[in-house]
Amino acid sequence: MIHILLGASPSGSLKMVLRDLDVEKKERVISFWETFSVGPIWRLHEDIGKEARFNWKKNNLTDAYNEFHEYEQNFQKTVNEITAIPEGSPIMIWISDNAHEQTGMLFVLYLLKNKNNDIFLINTTKVYGELFKKRKEKYTVLDTGEIPPEKLRFIYEQSKNEPPLSQHERENFEKEWLALANTREVLRIWQNRTIHSVSEDYYDLFIINRAKKLHNEMKTKDFIKSVRLIGEVLGHLDQYVGDEFLEYRLRKLIEKRAFEMEGSLEAMAFYSVKLR
Repeated sequence: MIHILLGASPSGSLKMVLRDLDVEKKERVISFWETFSVGPIWRLHEDIGKEARFNWKKNNLTDAYNEFHEYEQNFQKTVNEITAIPEGSPIMIWISDNAHEQTGMLFVLYLLKNKNNDIFLINTTKVYGELFKKRKEKYTVLDTGEIPPEKLRFIYEQSKNEPPLSQHERENFEKEWLALANTREVLRIWQNRTIHSVSEDYYDLFIINRAKKLHNEMKTKDFIKSVRLIGEVLGHLDQYVGDEFLEYRLRKLIEKRAFEMEGSLEAMAFYSVKLR
């Protein structure tokens, strides 16, 4: 069995599960360390699309730890691992209901389009809701990385007998990917069980409103650490976008003079902001 996950956190949790079940030598984990809800995915299954994505990241996101080169290498390494999966090995793709994992799933299925392997999907949002219902409170899983290993193990054991995707389902997913890979937007959201491409300033007003809330909690309107503001935004979003993209939009809002800034824009931890 080959497991494919869309992130470092869920892949780490699943490796713990496989180790506890003593099957880590029989079942392998492949993971993208990536956020597919942000950045260009135009023709990402081709070299020209990968180059466009890497260039956008270099030109727009902060690389405080000089990791972009390593990111490019890891991305291509994961693509190579997926396309090199041997015939006959069953493949299990783990996803949840967010634009990041749903987009990543479509990309992975397109990479596997010429493989005859059985492919299984585990939707952790769906299965978690079925297995861990609570009468008084409803908790919806935003991403697979939120699920603790003990519950991930239960989901894994309960999902092993699910049927693989049919050829018809696979072809539909491949068509979905090609349609999505024809878009030029750099931000995607999950709404009404569908991936929607939206303009990159989609969250700008939300960032401004959360800053207003923090200012209102202060005795005097003062500068706010950018890390604190982005954490506040992340904590109230019902989407999976990651802090890098939100910090990119905060810098754009500084450029547009919506915010004053003090410190250095070299890294998120080095500056503070205040609404003008």
